Order: sequence, then structure tokens, then C-alpha cells
Amino acid sequence: MTTNREMTMDDRPIAVLGATGKTGRRLVRRLRGQGRPVRALSRSGETRFDWFDESTWDAAVTGAGALYLVCPTDPGPVPAFVRRAADAGVERFVALSGRGAEHFGTAGVSFGVDMVAGEAAVRESGASWTVVRANNFSQNFDEDLFHAPLVAGRLALPIDDTPEPFVDVEDVADVAAALLTGREHDGEVIELSGPRGISFREAVATIAEAAGREIRFVELDREEYVKELVDEGWSEADAETLTQMFDLMRRGALAEPADGVERVLGRPAADFESYVARTAATGAWAGA
Repeated sequence: MTTNREMTMDDRPIAVLGATGKTGRRLVRRLRGQGRPVRALSRSGETRFDWFDESTWDAAVTGAGALYLVCPTDPGPVPAFVRRAADAGVERFVALSGRGAEHFGTAGVSFGVDMVAGEAAVRESGASWTVVRANNFSQNFDEDLFHAPLVAGRLALPIDDTPEPFVDVEDVADVAAALLTGREHDGEVIELSGPRGISFREAVATIAEAAGREIRFVELDREEYVKELVDEGWSEADAETLTQMFDLMRRGALAEPADGVERVLGRPAADFESYVARTAATGAWAGA
């Protein structure tokens, strides 16, 4: 009988955390399309996984050869989980993080402490690792925080015309799949972005044109934005944490495009306009 230790990493399942999320579900699809065995982990998916229920951890990692790490907002259990995974024989970690992570979790900044914890945990795991630091996802405009305001016709954010090279999640998934199944970028931090930076104002105008309807961008100051989030039901602490991301962006820390997509995949990153064209065709930004 062949044991897990005797099997090659290619034969063993790749564990994907956040398997129903933006990057995770695309990654699962790609890996399975390549014929790779995948263990899709989430609270409500194929294999149940809960960061705060350790009884779900062993089934998530036992027998897996590699693991895609997406950390919870509360990073408390991350170091113990990664140690558990490494002890169970996981040989490779790919951790999703954010560009500008060197600024996260610094004095007075609570934004990104989850990503900092994930980076530290994989570095200290004793296994091989790669960290993927991505810019804001293009898909945040149709699958996340920015979607409902766009449908309502007004996206209001505490950001000026500082450019942001939004990265297509399809590229993030392609890069993650390549890193989980290869060794070329062991021990590296790979920064991912789109090919050029555009402002949120330009992004909204591009979406409005493709959707064929009026959608406004409104620049708020940080106090106005926190108040709007609190009025929508956010806690003041969570609203402040999100606003810190925009503070970082205003400083231009994320404005320059990165070359990670081309470094890993050997092709250019997808541009924002291509994302908008294919997404608008689905009716994602049709008026309410």
C-alpha cells in the first residue's frame, strides 16, 4: 500500500480554503480542469471547514500535499492551523495577501492583520511557500462591496483620482494554480495587478458606459464614508478598518502596476476594460 508520504505531491489532494469565494471557486475549477485532485474547503461546501472549530481541521489537511491559504478576518487561529497542516504533511503553501502588506498591521492600522498573519505563518511553517499579494480585484465591482451601490447608481468612496491597477480574479486564480503545482517561485512574494492604473472615477465611468446607464462616482472624506457604512449597519470599528485601506491607496502605495502575472504565466495581465465588457454582458449592473 502506498502511504501519503510515499505519494508525490502531484498525486495528493490540493486543499483550497475559501473554496466558495472569489478566488477559491475559480481555483478549484482550474485545478480540476487540469486533472488535479482537489479538496474544496469552506463552511458550507464539499468539505466542511471552520476556522473556529478545530474538529474540522484534520479532515481538511490530512493527506493533502499543498494548500491555498485565505485567512479569516480574525487571524487568531491562523498560526495553529498552518502548523497543524505542516505537521500533517502539507508540503507547499500559497497564501493570498494584499499589495502594500508591508504597511498592514502597523501602529494604529488594523487593516490587513489577517493577511500579515497568513504570510508569517507560511514563512514559519518549515514547508515551501509563496505569497501572492494582489491589488483590489476587478470583481469587487460585481461580486462584492461595490456592486450594490453601482446597481443603485451611486458609488461613494473616500478616494481621489489616485490610480489603482485592478487585478482580474481570473488571473489571480491562474497564478495560484501555477504556484500550487510548481516549484519555480518557492520562497517568493509575487505581486499581482492589472496592466495599468485607473481611478475609481474612471472605473465607474467605464462600467456606466458598458451598462448603458447613469452611474455616479462620489468622492467622500473618510469621516463621511465611515458614517455611511455605520448607517448601513457596519460597526464603527469595521468601518474604520476598511477606510484604512483607502488611506493607503491615497498615498499611492498600490498605484504602480506589478509584473507578477507575466512573471508566473508568461502572458500579460487582463485589463479592466475586458473585465467590464464581459461582465456587463451578463447584466450585472442593470438598474434595480
